[in-house]
Amino acid sequence: MGRTMKTLLTSLSLVALLAAPLAAPLAAQDPAPTPEDNAIVVTAQRSGAPMWIVETKVGTVILVGEIRAIPKSTPWEPARLEEATAQADRVILGARPRISPGDIFRLLFSGGKLTRLPKNTVAADYLDAAQAARLAAFGTAHKEDYSRQSFLLTSFEMLRKELRFNRDTARDASDVVKDAAEKAKVPTTRAASLRGEDVIDNLFEAPPTDHIPCLLAAMDAVEAGPQVVESRAAEWRRFRIPAVMANPLETALGRCWPWADETLGSELRTIWVSRIAEASAAKGTTLAVVPLRVLAEEGGVLDQLDARGFDIAGPPWK
Repeated sequence: MGRTMKTLLTSLSLVALLAAPLAAPLAAQDPAPTPEDNAIVVTAQRSGAPMWIVETKVGTVILVGEIRAIPKSTPWEPARLEEATAQADRVILGARPRISPGDIFRLLFSGGKLTRLPKNTVAADYLDAAQAARLAAFGTAHKEDYSRQSFLLTSFEMLRKELRFNRDTARDASDVVKDAAEKAKVPTTRAASLRGEDVIDNLFEAPPTDHIPCLLAAMDAVEAGPQVVESRAAEWRRFRIPAVMANPLETALGRCWPWADETLGSELRTIWVSRIAEASAAKGTTLAVVPLRVLAEEGGVLDQLDARGFDIAGPPWK
């Protein structure tokens, strides 16, 4: 039961990373941004987080590119982002699952579907010979038996235990903005509120083969070594976006559930499309904290805006 609950928390924590590429242009409207809008932009930029500014004829949309689990050693200034949030007209944060008591009971009684491979099967039944040998070697090195464990859980455990990427971390940009918005009473919306039942169904229905790319990327990240955690954050702070996207840890997170899931991933991308399109038509300043992966991936939010001729101010993303 303990492992089941750990799996749920690990899986749902990644839902906080959800977001998506933009499939529709920002709507054009009328009067120009006010000097106050520009002051908010300057304050936000002083935080040191990478961000992109899109000016519309009625206001400004600030897209803060977030990566999760930033080490405490990373030199950025969350207080400046708090100040900017307090001056914004509205805030948009990432999707959040709604977990009911029924969802918890279901996990308690059926959680083995998330933690173990299907009955009477082992990892070698789904992997080719080279992949199976590689996983077995990792198991020996880590003193773990991965033969019956689900590939998704194995991937998360490797990243957590071997890279320790979620240890000694600072507050994420989402948490900074959420707390500041609550304190300043700035209207805040979530990109979506997902039903826990739908999220769990999605996990239960995925065959083991769907998680093989996640497993392989996790092994690549572990082989690259724990330095990828610090380097990912350092490149984020230096606004070297292509380098962040190419980092083995960021690559692994992007190839795992929920990002790589065709159904859930597609739904989440559509959700972000709608939220940002709505924000573009609103007067004043909207501050949105969006996963960097969603902004900078090929065909993502920034590519869509650029293709439609919008003037995007911010660091190069490709």
